[in-house]
Amino acid sequence: MNLIIRIIVTAALVLLLAHILPGVAVANFMSAVLVAIVLGLLNIFIKPILVILTLPITILTLGLFLLVINALIIQFSGYIVGGFSVSSFWYAMLFSIVLSVAQSIVYNLTGGEKG
Repeated sequence: MNLIIRIIVTAALVLLLAHILPGVAVANFMSAVLVAIVLGLLNIFIKPILVILTLPITILTLGLFLLVINALIIQFSGYIVGGFSVSSFWYAMLFSIVLSVAQSIVYNLTGGEKG
């Protein structure tokens, strides 16, 4: 049940950010739900591989290269989900930063994960 709530909250945040950021577009709520699911799956399966492959540059940049990886994950999800698009790499980076901060705020306000 907690997973479904997290997906719906993330989808709502994706919709909100699409209305705020001019370079991000989401067709409807169902597309936002698909974006939330795809982002979750990409973060589980693809992101760890990218982090391991780019470990030297991530260490060299003191972890800032992880922002680039997050932006690439956002852009890749734009290619996968038909109703979601990001116009540039910089909007993808801004979107990923704001989405991460917003998720942290919402999950901390709602009590986060227990157990």
